[in-house]
Amino acid sequence: MTDSGKGDRLTRIVAAAETHFGRPVQKVTAPGGEGRSSFRLHFNDLDVIATLRPNFRRTHLEAFVLEQLRAHSDDLPECLGVVGEIMFQSDVGRRRLNQEIVRHKEKGRLDLAAEAVAAIFRIQSAARRTDLNRMLPHLGANDGWVTSLVEAVDVLQPYSMGISHRFDRQAAAERLASPGRQFVKWDCRSGNAALDRAGKLRWFDFEYSGLRHGAEDFAWLIGDEAWPVAPDQMADVMIDAFDPGCGHGIGDYFDYLSVYLTFHAVQRLKLITKEARKRGWLSKERVRKYDDAGVHPEFAMQISRVGAYYAAQSPVTEPLARNFEASEGYFRAILKDGRSLKSA
Repeated sequence: MTDSGKGDRLTRIVAAAETHFGRPVQKVTAPGGEGRSSFRLHFNDLDVIATLRPNFRRTHLEAFVLEQLRAHSDDLPECLGVVGEIMFQSDVGRRRLNQEIVRHKEKGRLDLAAEAVAAIFRIQSAARRTDLNRMLPHLGANDGWVTSLVEAVDVLQPYSMGISHRFDRQAAAERLASPGRQFVKWDCRSGNAALDRAGKLRWFDFEYSGLRHGAEDFAWLIGDEAWPVAPDQMADVMIDAFDPGCGHGIGDYFDYLSVYLTFHAVQRLKLITKEARKRGWLSKERVRKYDDAGVHPEFAMQISRVGAYYAAQSPVTEPLARNFEASEGYFRAILKDGRSLKSA
């Protein structure tokens, strides 16, 4: 976006906010960087998040979802109104989870992980007390989407001796073809949660909400390459927080989570390598500050570990575990030697 385009957008947002709230905006900041859709508006007595997305339908869907869920949960922002294409919502805090968690030692990290997981389960429980399951779009509901997810495993081939003949792509596709019955926020990466001054954690960015199995939200969190918690520890966190009201037995639930998370890890690895070839490696601090793709060898190693661990948990994906183990070794060598991905 050009500087003039950005200025026009900010002018629209500020004018709409001052009319809607009946007071002047004192300052505007960009919590996710100036190229993002949301801005923090500072009034004398409160801060508000204003969002102007390229797709106004997503803005209105997000506002509707927030209004429905907020009646049953305090784990998300409050919608403060929609003016045309602009949505206003409460500011859930400046301490983003992806940055906050790395300030803690292991126990503190596990405590934050437990609260993040519990909040997702509570949000999904809140959704079951609404009519959202009759109104939201079904995500990944066509064969093409599932097939594309499965076929992406070929991204792992360069790091090992190829994909094992024991891996059954059709069986994987059948396992992933889950009917959309449960609300999912989608995109539950740790940069999409924040803590307020009292330490209350809330999730935000509900623009891609829809219906699916439900475990996908946790796959986004555990499969966030910048998430500094080991995959086996996250499995324990999930078991402790599991909500039997989700409609699945715990064994079947975790098998599906393991299968889905395996392919989610493939997607994240695909994104990391694509961006690394285009932009080179980024610093971990930059990635966390701007909630960017984890374009750093250590983050590529983390998502490889996640993929290896969860692939091994289900017979459907077990043959892929060795591919992830090989990719972890590949990126460890890059980290050690200081090579770029292009020359590796």
